[in-house]
This record gives sequence, C-alpha cells and structure tokens, in this order.
Amino acid sequence: MNKVLIIAALARDPELRYTPGGTAVLDLTLAGERHITGSDGRAHVIPFYENGQALGKYAEHLAERGYQAGDVLVADGQLDYSQWEASEGGKRSALRVRVTGTVRQADGDFELIQDGRGGQRLRGGLNRATVIGNVSADPELRHTPAGDAVLGLRLGVNEKYKDRQGQAQEKTHWVDVTLWRDLALAHQGLRKGDPVLVEGALVDESWTDRDGRGRRTKKVEADTVVPLSRGAGTGTSGTPAPAREQRQPVAASGTRAASSQNAAPAPTRSGRLDIDQGLEDFPPDEAPLPF
Repeated sequence: MNKVLIIAALARDPELRYTPGGTAVLDLTLAGERHITGSDGRAHVIPFYENGQALGKYAEHLAERGYQAGDVLVADGQLDYSQWEASEGGKRSALRVRVTGTVRQADGDFELIQDGRGGQRLRGGLNRATVIGNVSADPELRHTPAGDAVLGLRLGVNEKYKDRQGQAQEKTHWVDVTLWRDLALAHQGLRKGDPVLVEGALVDESWTDRDGRGRRTKKVEADTVVPLSRGAGTGTSGTPAPAREQRQPVAASGTRAASSQNAAPAPTRSGRLDIDQGLEDFPPDEAPLPF
C-alpha cells in the first residue's frame, strides 16, 4: 500500500511543462495547514506546501481543466522515491508526491490565506499518507533535549508496474517515518524486516549538507502504526500491539480541529514560508517514469 490524500488550495497556478524527451509534467503546489497540540500543551498551526506532480497524458488532461491559484482540490496519489547521479558528483535522492489518482475541485465555503510570498493557502485541510513497508534496519530509540521519545523508521515500500514496453518492473520506494512519545515507546521493539502499516502527515525537514547547501527531506510523521505478520500463518512479528494517536477529521468548512497532545513538537516556523524551497532537489526530468 502506498497512498497519499491531500485536501488543500493551489498556492499558485499549475504549470504544465515538457521534459526534453517530450513527457508532460504538471506541477501542483497544494497548500494547507495542520493544527496540532504540541508538547507544551499549546495549539499550533503548521502550514504545509506539497508539490505534487502528474505525468504524461494525465498531466495534459488535468491542465485542460484550467485550475487556478486558490482553487481547493482533493487529490490522491502516492509517494515516489528517486535516486540519481548529481552533476556535482555523488548520488542524490528525493521523495515526492506523484499525483496518480482522482483530482476533484472541492465545493464549499473555504477560507483562504495569502502567505508572505503572495501564494494562497487553505485554512485547514488534510495531508495524509498511508504506506505498508518493511523496516530496513533496527531502529534506535532517542530522546530530545526536552525528554520526548522519538523513533525513526526507514521503510521499503515495494511497487510493481509495467514500463512503456509493457514489461513487468518492480521498484522500492524508501520512506522515512518519525514516531513520537508513546507511539515511539510502543514500537521500539520493531526490527529489521518487520512489515508495518503507517499512517500520518507528510512533513518536510530542512537541513544543510557538508557543502553548506540547503536540502529538504520529506518524511511521514506517524500517528498510526500497525505491526503486521511476516507471512500467512506465521503469527505476529513480536512487536507491541497497534497504537494510534487521536486526531480530528477535517471539518466540513475546510478547517481541522487540533489533534491530541501526543502530536509531535511544533517546530518554529516563519510566517514567510518559501514554497519553492527544496524544489531544485528533484531529479533530472529524464529519470525513468513508471507508466
């Protein structure tokens, strides 16, 4: 399983472009907000900007609909992992949202916010990822300086598809997942190879590489973790029982209520978010495309 569902406003007009090889690419920057209660017990609003991409004929089909900045869309797709040789040497990788499923315009009375860069953002919205994969290495439980438990998982999520020539192919999408507090403690017994279902919000983590360049890594911040059996008839994986953090659904008005106090610590965010930050990290346009 590899699914992403986003309900958010288009931060800017979609852009249809073509790779040197002639593949159509439609960029959809979807912007909304996550409402959480941090470790300090206070409510926090965390804006999100997800750059989803549609490819090929589907990209051209969506472009013909004439969506504009401020339109609230319901879009589903999947996480797509790419790795390539960087022009400056060494390997680079990125995890992005590939729009592969239904895209519909939401009908309702939504409140939009203009951000510091002139883009549109939905007050509220939804940003959810659900994946099933295998743990790639034994996780190590850590604690923040404030004492919050945190557990990082790297999942290998397999996908089978047919290429342009109709040949069966298989690809592994590497997805980093973060578990906080009680959820981290409950699942510190996970081990390499264990299959697990994870649901949570997509988050972008900014960091600086050894050359001083700004980078961005996409992760899933989990609020639901369900260990799975290793195979039919083999019983459970020996990990703790499934744990789930409480959360509120998206309200009909497009806003979302605050989640429980088990949510991750609210980071310090600037009111002038750079919606283009990290977009240059994506791989060359001629990377193999699964369709």
